[in-house]
Amino acid sequence: QVQLVESGGGLVQAGGSLRLSCTASGRPGSSYIMGWFRQAPGREREFVASISWRGRDTYYTDSVKGRFAISRDNAKNTVYLQMNSLKPEDTAVYYCAADRYYSGTDPVRYDYWGQGTQVTTSS
Repeated sequence: QVQLVESGGGLVQAGGSLRLSCTASGRPGSSYIMGWFRQAPGREREFVASISWRGRDTYYTDSVKGRFAISRDNAKNTVYLQMNSLKPEDTAVYYCAADRYYSGTDPVRYDYWGQGTQVTTSS
């Protein structure tokens, strides 16, 4: 089992920045692909970004490219999502996810999830 805990959400004005963190525990020494998803009210959970175990490969949904950056520090078992130039449409609950093999956009394929952290961008 892997436990994921997100932090760093909050309220920010349009154009502002936030950095989300997700710390993993429970399976030290195991390599996991990490991803960020988000879910706005009344909408399906959507892929935001993912990063390979060594951090060499990153993937982003088109709407955040150039504004968001995913990174990880394996020594701290933590993955980050730096969010810049935030827009009102970025408002959602952001979830961290982990999987041993899958780095794609389908949330069903990820085995482990955090509880989510709210990000609200005001116009």
